[in-house]
Amino acid sequence: MGATPDALVEPWRIGVDIGGTFTDLVVEDRTGRHVAVKVPSRRDDPGAGVLDAVAATAGRLGIDEPTLLGGCALLVHGTTIATNTILEGTGARVGLLTTEGFRDSLAIRRGRREDQWDHRTPWPPVLVPRSRRLGVRERTAADGTEVVPLDHGDVDDAAKVLAAEGVEAIAVAFMNSYADPAHEHEALELLRAHAITPWLVASADVAPLLGEYERTSTAVIDATLAPRVIPYLQALDERLRALGLRRPMLAVLSNGGATSVSRLAARAAQLVLSGPAAATVALEQTAGRDGTDLVSMEIGGTSCDVAIVEGGRVATTDELTVAGYHLVVPSVEIHTVGAGGGAIAAVDGAGLLTVGPRGAGAEPGPACYGRGGELATVTDAHLVLGRLRPGPYAGGSVHLDAGLAAAAIERHVARPLGIDVEHAAQGIIRLLEQHVRHAVETVSVDRGRDPAHLTLVAAGGAGAMHGRAVAAALGCRRVLVPGDAGVLCALGMVAADARCDGVRPVLVDLDAPGPDGAAASVALAAETFARLAEDAVADLGGEGFTADDVRVDRVVDLRYPGQLWSLGVDVAPTGALDVAAVRAAFEALHQRRFGHIQPGGTIEITAFRVSAHASFDRAPATAADGPGDPTLVETRRCWIDADTGWVDVPVWDGPTLAPGLTLVGPAVVEDATTTIVVGAGDTLRVHPSGDRVIELGAAGAASGHTSDDAGSTTGRNGTERPGRTERGA
Repeated sequence: MGATPDALVEPWRIGVDIGGTFTDLVVEDRTGRHVAVKVPSRRDDPGAGVLDAVAATAGRLGIDEPTLLGGCALLVHGTTIATNTILEGTGARVGLLTTEGFRDSLAIRRGRREDQWDHRTPWPPVLVPRSRRLGVRERTAADGTEVVPLDHGDVDDAAKVLAAEGVEAIAVAFMNSYADPAHEHEALELLRAHAITPWLVASADVAPLLGEYERTSTAVIDATLAPRVIPYLQALDERLRALGLRRPMLAVLSNGGATSVSRLAARAAQLVLSGPAAATVALEQTAGRDGTDLVSMEIGGTSCDVAIVEGGRVATTDELTVAGYHLVVPSVEIHTVGAGGGAIAAVDGAGLLTVGPRGAGAEPGPACYGRGGELATVTDAHLVLGRLRPGPYAGGSVHLDAGLAAAAIERHVARPLGIDVEHAAQGIIRLLEQHVRHAVETVSVDRGRDPAHLTLVAAGGAGAMHGRAVAAALGCRRVLVPGDAGVLCALGMVAADARCDGVRPVLVDLDAPGPDGAAASVALAAETFARLAEDAVADLGGEGFTADDVRVDRVVDLRYPGQLWSLGVDVAPTGALDVAAVRAAFEALHQRRFGHIQPGGTIEITAFRVSAHASFDRAPATAADGPGDPTLVETRRCWIDADTGWVDVPVWDGPTLAPGLTLVGPAVVEDATTTIVVGAGDTLRVHPSGDRVIELGAAGAASGHTSDDAGSTTGRNGTERPGRTERGA
């Protein structure tokens, strides 16, 4: 839970997350206490939104901005600038050099559709038109040997064409460059001599993998983003340094790690999940406190991000699709849908209610903000249904007007559907929860996991209002609302490690014997992992870490012959590759993911990977404050769900709910960064960390699940009275 301002002890760490509606800032001091602040995002100037958050935080702490930044040991920033640049098509004007005869690979893609039944939806526009895709004579074989030398004259001619085209960045993607990038690097040197642009990208540097299309697409996206994202980060870093920040700002990468802005020039594509990826760091810490596997839904103002935490870790992937464009970068596995508090509700031409994916953003925002927004949103529906309280919100940065909310819903939803405003608002909430449920099923059911066996984490500013309903629909027994759930990404930023990933593509039979009779993969793994780890440790050395500071995780990518995609299997961080253990782990994962295996079948290794982590100095998290008297804010008429309907519920002040406290629903808890809706018969308990754990009454009874989980306390007796609180015995 958040500390009082005067409790913070210098030096502190700062995490700043720019969302579609709010910019969140968390300050965590050297004792582990923290303060969270939310301000409206500035779409026209996201950096100004960060400075607004700094100013608001300084004001709350009773200090000036130079003092706040001067006392900061580490500032970590996450941003959606990269993602929005792709979504909005506002990237740089890019030129592409390819091997002669392959200039159309980017347009051909993989020659198949994502949905084989959809033959009408057009592909997104190719990021580089054919006039700026130029072939040059060169060829490297799949084993890395040179077949045709790079023709310098072709590169010089291409440079002149691209200069005339006014390109802002150039990507180079040659055939088989993953095996030997020499020709790509040679081409970059020739292009530098022409001084067309400083933004030059080699595909082997950003995606050293098999797969010509994916590698080329990643290089092009990197070139598209770099001139837009890197100057923004550099300018923000300079503005913060001018205000008193002593250490260079760090940015969160798609893998959940952080790196300095100066090291991002050739890594712009790794910023596509910056922001949402940081939430997974906080989720892994939550999993450590809770001791169970989790499935999370982080619902903010614009979107809902969903992820699974198994064995204390969030799954990772190297394949992402953003707005129909493919890229291959190490990233946490997150599924995102347009289902946030600002999701716009409307009635389509067929007379059907729709919610999202369009959002109202911060400006003008939901109708209830009173900033000129006239469309109905999910936030307006919550206000009409009594789940939110009219008046100041997010520290007073916005003011919620119930009359404006009701008017927007009546005009755009109730009247077209021929129903009253309250029923229209209920329909908006229930439809959004269906969208979120399907998103959770995508990362759980579709991948062989039963969500009924997982704890649902309800995070983000709006997540806790939907947690109970989504959990019940999924069959989950427990909902966990982290302390300060509304700033989960910013909390993850202050805890982020520095991280570097390395990959080496290969193609070898897992069991094929080598010259000494042992599996050839064992010797190859030892050599490749050692080289990748050495490079990763050296990269982190640029952030000031030594080899002793770095932890290296190792992964082997495997597949059956003929499969297009591989599955990653974790292996021990040290020692020789255990072939039998790797086979068993792959078969277990394949069985769960696809429902079958090939007993005794051939398994191919397609890549070796390492992830190197190094932790910045950080104090352990501080437990929430001890027992106190819970404060009843008011009793308010509120719509809980379709079964309970409208009831008068107690509304509790969240910061006054001390560890060990038990609350029986129905009830509403107004926390500092979110609002929690507790269903009828549900039991909310406050964990020593400040997390709120909700046991679903009906689901728990049906499964025989007990409510005596670690870290929670039971009440003095079994009598339930709506809204009653109990102190742990």
